[in-house]
Amino acid sequence: MENLEILEARIGYTFTDRKLLERAVTHRSFAAQHNERLEFLGDSVLNCVVGNALFLRDKHFTEGELSRVRANLVCEKTLAIIAAKIDVSSFLRMGEGEMKTGGAHRPSIMADAMEAIFGAVFAESGFEAAQKVILGLFDPILSSLSPEQLSKDAKTRLQEYLQGRHLPLPQYAVVNVTGAAHEQQFDCECRIAMLDIVTVGHAASRRAAEQNAATMALEVLKNRE
Repeated sequence: MENLEILEARIGYTFTDRKLLERAVTHRSFAAQHNERLEFLGDSVLNCVVGNALFLRDKHFTEGELSRVRANLVCEKTLAIIAAKIDVSSFLRMGEGEMKTGGAHRPSIMADAMEAIFGAVFAESGFEAAQKVILGLFDPILSSLSPEQLSKDAKTRLQEYLQGRHLPLPQYAVVNVTGAAHEQQFDCECRIAMLDIVTVGHAASRRAAEQNAATMALEVLKNRE
């Protein structure tokens, strides 16, 4: 495991009690004192911070649009991207079996660790400190997203793309489920038969896997234009 001072520098926050950060990067396979309680706390703080940022950013969003946009931003995929950028995997403490199966680079585990880190900052220093850390990491993503991407998820955008060209809607199906009951991983297929497109998304939930598959299908369509 890498020196936690490096991780502190990357998130822009130095812990007074570094044991909080240590727990935030500890998977349940490693020790009884793991990160799941901090993850629960961080999830709540993350939703509040991102929701507030969106509320202040665009006064034209309705309640439904705000909820949809926030869900797109605080999802496993986005958190895993942020985790990869700061190389959270190098700091994770995991059981040997979990490590051997690539658990440190599994999107769901990386995303959970990010939420736990946010929870640890909040637990030690309160909302403003956690908000600063979260916005510091999310700002590049918030700044780069187009209004269309912000307001519509991948499945909706794919459906509208196909409907606009009078093409049949995609078919989604679960093609594989792996992992223990509490950490299942789903492979979901998005099939557009008329266009000979089949993509497979991977995530910790069926819904997220379908969204990932739809995103991949949109990329295929974009490359064909």
